[in-house]
Amino acid sequence: MLVDSHCHLDFPALSQRVSEIVAAMTRNGVGCAVCIGVTLEDLPRVIALAEHWPQILATVGVHPDAEGGREPSCEDIVKLVQHPRVIAIGETGLDYYWHKDMPEWQRERFRNHIRAARVAGKPLVIHMREAADDTLRLLVEERASDVGGIMHCFTEGWSIARQALDLGFHLSLSGIVTFKNASGVRDVAQRVPLDRLLVETDSPYLAPVPFRGKTNQPAYVRYVAEEVARLRGVPSEEVVAATSENFFRLFPDARSKVAP
Repeated sequence: MLVDSHCHLDFPALSQRVSEIVAAMTRNGVGCAVCIGVTLEDLPRVIALAEHWPQILATVGVHPDAEGGREPSCEDIVKLVQHPRVIAIGETGLDYYWHKDMPEWQRERFRNHIRAARVAGKPLVIHMREAADDTLRLLVEERASDVGGIMHCFTEGWSIARQALDLGFHLSLSGIVTFKNASGVRDVAQRVPLDRLLVETDSPYLAPVPFRGKTNQPAYVRYVAEEVARLRGVPSEEVVAATSENFFRLFPDARSKVAP
């Protein structure tokens, strides 16, 4: 089966259609989708989806762009991640696209998430936008390689990809890989070791071709996998099998949590 390693089913564009979305997943061979936490205030909705739907798992984290909500301590995150349907810590990281002043509060939040992941023994889900050098620096300083995780919606070039791989992280490719102008991402898709590759939708954003510009959903992750396979010159079944196995190797407890 396919796994969508990153989506936001609790967001308004999708939250009223979850039954329909899960049915579409089933029709398209997508057996699991990970709903990502982005604020503490919204976390109950994320957890509720994972509790109700066997196909949905959850993460706990506060997005680097999130302002105005409760700031999580390391202890807060460690406690929240004990929920049986939670498999990872994140979405966390750095985003200098929206925060060009490179705020120290963002870096300190990131450090707290990494420290919590090491205490809890859970992998990380990393958001990195126009902040590759600082992201990698903090991952090294806080010894994130002890737990590893996912570089979500990876859009950097091969040099950054190599450094992330050397830290023990997996690269997750989104619908961007289907965009003809995304030459850097398409190059990475061909070069990343198959045993370190994941696929995602980042729903409701970044719908792949042929749905570009429309609302994305986990069922569309198969178009990401098919394009990666085409770029690598291998059968799509090979990418489907490898990315799913990679996911369950990274999150060994997830296999028993997901509906057969």
